[in-house]
Amino acid sequence: MKQISFSQVEYAGKKRTTRREVFLAEMERVMPWSEVLGVIEPHYPKGKRGRPPVGLERMLRVYLVQQWYNLSDEGAEDEITDSQALRGFVGIDLSRESAPDATTLLQFRHLLEKHELTKKVFEAINGQLSASGLMMREGTIADATILAAPPSVKNEAQARDPEMHQTKKGNQWYFGMKAHIGVDAESGLVHTVVGTAANVADVTQTGEVLHGEEKTVYLDAGYTGVEKREELKDRDIDWQVAMKRGKLKAVPEESVRGRLLRQLESVKASIRSKVEHPFHIVKNLFHFRKVRYKGLAKNTAQLHMLFGLANLVIAKRRLLAPNGQVAS
Repeated sequence: MKQISFSQVEYAGKKRTTRREVFLAEMERVMPWSEVLGVIEPHYPKGKRGRPPVGLERMLRVYLVQQWYNLSDEGAEDEITDSQALRGFVGIDLSRESAPDATTLLQFRHLLEKHELTKKVFEAINGQLSASGLMMREGTIADATILAAPPSVKNEAQARDPEMHQTKKGNQWYFGMKAHIGVDAESGLVHTVVGTAANVADVTQTGEVLHGEEKTVYLDAGYTGVEKREELKDRDIDWQVAMKRGKLKAVPEESVRGRLLRQLESVKASIRSKVEHPFHIVKNLFHFRKVRYKGLAKNTAQLHMLFGLANLVIAKRRLLAPNGQVAS
């Protein structure tokens, strides 16, 4: 039995539970640890040569902390060293050991990218949510969001990331990539993630974000004409696409048709609003508004992990409800 340090005794005696502690405790209980570890374990070094590797579960916990708090590799090491709540979640006692360094976390991240393990983790999380009856398959809401990329040209080629691109939204130009997602219309959980350059039109990725079993698909006006696309025209789907604002304004509001159209658009908009929740979690709760790495592959790999974790945040109330411990 390990003897606890003075800092742990002092921390345990505090009277207030922080929001960080509450969040980490909830994620501890809703994360399907055995399934996620089972995805990574076959590819993780066994330590037969060189120095023994850090334990897989500890490295996974450090990586999760990095995603939840949008930290660089060095930032994750510093934040874990600085925060008792994070050390408690990761399982580190600084009196006996130090936090995994930035290079170790970098190598772990490269391992996940090399074997496309973040996508498999995303699928493992969704498999558990489906098994819990939280993800239906009859309806999908599709949408995309722009993620800015650093415009820096401080590299050998003196050029911006060639896989990113600029696009105009409204009167503003953006340089970066797009995250296209397909969301379950019933639960609001993300079932598909696709990463592209920012200038790729949303409608071109519609087929990629559908899982194939939908009967109804809800889309905003940017997907107008989707039913005519060659890869989708043979699918038996009820396309619910928002009417363009100009066409709706052209119908007099006082007319019966105008009132009915506005009521219909309001209902469709209320259903589509569920797709904004995962974006809100990733951008505002996880603070992921700008891509950190170079190239679409690395950033799309991170998006799979982020949206998988966002699904757990969305579903945590229902996952914790059977034990009578619904999240506040």
